[in-house]
Amino acid sequence: MADAGRRRVDDRLALEVASRVTARDRYVCRLLLDHQVLTTGQIQQVTFPSERTAQLRLAQLRRLRVIDRFRPLVATGSAPSHWILDSLGAAVLAAEDGVEVLELPWRRGRSISLAQSGQLRHALAVNGFFCSLLAEARVRVDSELVMWWPARRCAAAWGDIVRPDGYGVWAEAGRQIAFLLEYRDGRDQAGQLAERLEAYARLFDATGQRVPVLFVFPGPSQEAQARKVLSHPTVLLATTALMHGQSPSEEVWVRNASWGGPERCRLIDLLCPSPAC
Repeated sequence: MADAGRRRVDDRLALEVASRVTARDRYVCRLLLDHQVLTTGQIQQVTFPSERTAQLRLAQLRRLRVIDRFRPLVATGSAPSHWILDSLGAAVLAAEDGVEVLELPWRRGRSISLAQSGQLRHALAVNGFFCSLLAEARVRVDSELVMWWPARRCAAAWGDIVRPDGYGVWAEAGRQIAFLLEYRDGRDQAGQLAERLEAYARLFDATGQRVPVLFVFPGPSQEAQARKVLSHPTVLLATTALMHGQSPSEEVWVRNASWGGPERCRLIDLLCPSPAC
C-alpha cells in the first residue's frame, strides 16, 4: 500500500495533519474506525457533494497518512477504491477521545487483512445498507440515522446468544424505529434460518426487549424462498431484496404473516402504519 506519494509518519507530519484535518475528515475517520472499510462511493454518499470532490479529498488524506486504500482483485474490470483508517487518522481520533491509540478498536494489520478476507464483500454490503440511510438523512430534513452499531459492537453486547450484522435506530417525521440487521447471501438452509430466529427469541427473552429483525436477501427469488420458513411466534421480522438505487427507508419491507401481512411498507411504518402512533 505504500507509494512515492505517501509521506513517512513523523512528528512534522503529525503536526501538519493536526492543522489540516477538518470536521468532515474526522467524521470519515470515525466511520472507518467503527465500520472498518468503505468504498469511495459510500463515503461520497454520506458526506461529499460529488464523487470527484470525494476522490480529491480522500487522495489528500491518503498522502497525509490519515487513511489508506486498497483495490481487491476482481474477475473483470477493476474494483473501486476501498478505504481504511491509517495511523495518523487513528492518532487524530485518539487525541479527540483523550485516549492512546492502543486503546482504540483499531490495528493497522487487522485493517489490511480485511483486504484478503472472505468477509470483505459481506462487510461492504452491510455498510452499504447503513450508508444508504445516512444518504437519505442528508436530503430529508425530518429523518436521521440515530444509531449504527457494527457487527463487532453487536457481538460484544449479545455475542453469546446471537451476532447480528448491525443494530440501528432510524428516525423519520417525529417517529423512530430500532432494528437488528441480518444480511443474508441467499444460500441459507431452512434449518439455519430457523436457528437464527430461535437465537433472536432467546435474546429478546434475556433482554426483555423486542425489536424487528430485518432480513435482506440478494434478490427476489431468494427472499421468496426464505419467506417460506421465516416465521416465529415471538420474533418480529421483515424481509426485502433491495434493488440498485433503493433506500432501506422506502416501501420495500414485507412483514412476516403473523405480524403484518404481505403488503410492502416503509421502514418507519414497520411497527406502526400511522404517524399518529
